[in-house]
Amino acid sequence: MPQPHGFTYEQRGPAGTVLISHRGRPVTTLRDGRAQRFLQEVSAGDEQLVMARWTGNYKRGNERTARAHPRNRER
Repeated sequence: MPQPHGFTYEQRGPAGTVLISHRGRPVTTLRDGRAQRFLQEVSAGDEQLVMARWTGNYKRGNERTARAHPRNRER
């Protein structure tokens, strides 16, 4: 399984608002307590994986079955 990539985050303002983007497009905005929890988790682990999980762009469980579909097989 490839590692997530292309995520960035930016902390804005004194209120601690966090904007998470993927490949330059805004994905989600976290405020107050959620932003603080996110910043703690990012500092403790793999940033890309944490941002993928917080945005919902994380393993959905169908990766293995999609790989076996005839349309996705290599020719």
